Amino acid sequence: MVTAVPRLVIAAPSSGSGKTTVATGLMAAFAARGLTVSPHKVGPDYIDPGYHALATGRPGRNLDAYLCGPELVAPLFLHGARGCDLAVVEGVMGMYDGAAGEGELASTAQVAKLLGAPVVLVVDASSQSRSVAALVHGFVSWDPGVRVGGVILNKVASDRHEALLREALESAGVPVLGALRRAAPMETPSRHLGLVPVAERRGAAVEAVAAMGALVADGCDLASLEGLARTARAVPGGSAPWTPVLTTHGHPPRSGEKQTDGKPVVAVAGGAAFTFSYAEHVELLTAAGADVVVFDPLRDEELPEGTAGLVIGGGFPEVYAAELSANEPLRKSVAALAERGAPVAAECAGLLYLCRELDGQPMCGVLDATARMSERLTLGYRDAVAVSDSVLAPAGTRMRGHEFHRTVVEPGAGAAPAWGVRAPERRVEGFVQQGVHASYLHTHWAAEPGVARRFVERCRTS
Repeated sequence: MVTAVPRLVIAAPSSGSGKTTVATGLMAAFAARGLTVSPHKVGPDYIDPGYHALATGRPGRNLDAYLCGPELVAPLFLHGARGCDLAVVEGVMGMYDGAAGEGELASTAQVAKLLGAPVVLVVDASSQSRSVAALVHGFVSWDPGVRVGGVILNKVASDRHEALLREALESAGVPVLGALRRAAPMETPSRHLGLVPVAERRGAAVEAVAAMGALVADGCDLASLEGLARTARAVPGGSAPWTPVLTTHGHPPRSGEKQTDGKPVVAVAGGAAFTFSYAEHVELLTAAGADVVVFDPLRDEELPEGTAGLVIGGGFPEVYAAELSANEPLRKSVAALAERGAPVAAECAGLLYLCRELDGQPMCGVLDATARMSERLTLGYRDAVAVSDSVLAPAGTRMRGHEFHRTVVEPGAGAAPAWGVRAPERRVEGFVQQGVHASYLHTHWAAEPGVARRFVERCRTS
């Protein structure tokens, strides 16, 4: 029964404790044992799910109670976990950290409670011994609704250090389910927005994931961890799995109904420059009747044949500005598509690509705007309302989003704003121009499935 899939949430007292290493390593180690593992990530992060996908062979999926609402966390989890033997959910930041000023909303702790999942706490044990028990006791006792089933010690210096840590935690009554030594035999390079995405270093990423799996298999009690996962019962609240077909059409395809005739082609940017997307977006577009074709703006000189609409998600175009600029045939193809009024949805990196230039390199020129790298990191959840009718939503539509970039866009004239944003300050943001909707705001379309339906209908009629 999918509602009773065994599951673990991997949390930590703070960022940098080793959650990604442990979560990805557990996924890889369980998969190596022959289990079909469902990978999940708390929060809006796009990069970690790419490593999760390598570890499991399944799409990495996000569980974000801010972007999608708490009521969708369990259904989206169950959708991703269909047919799986076990699920591993990597947390975000510290276990009790969530959306600023919103209490527990979007925290790892809240998601664990929404899933009824036991938590494994990953603790950076460097420079402490007996104090680890006080730290763990605080996290275990802070919220009685969160069930911490055990601890994995990270950055352990020696056998003696491990013995001291285990002794302290034994007195606190918290099982130690693993201990990982300080020197990690893998390389996971980072840059200005976090880890380098899998698509940019696939060979090295495969090796890194294999190393994480070996590290965790060697240092953790996989049998006990699997046993803990199996203590999870049915997901609270009797939630049914999320279904993109039901949310867009209101009914599943009828028996014998053809799903390939008359489908508008929606081109979705991929490749190394555009790696940020939620798996559910393509599923929603497909369910709404689109033929989704992924293309690589770094390599493909034309949009897919018959393209009726274009979706360009997030990523690192600033890293590939010269290569994107050098692909002039594709830039002209994108500009021509937008000029004829076809639907174009661009988020963050997509916004930069549609500008006249990025760091002095010519881009598509769809928008009268220039973009450049900045020293300032813009990061955080946003409450937004559509201030202009667009191919994604009518004016007045409320959505929640997330910003994460180190670039600045300087607009020219001729386009209406896309969103009104309420926090951290009131402002308008983005561009609506003919069929183009371009914005820094990352949104999760499962929260408003009408977005995909409206976009595909516009593809049919434009």
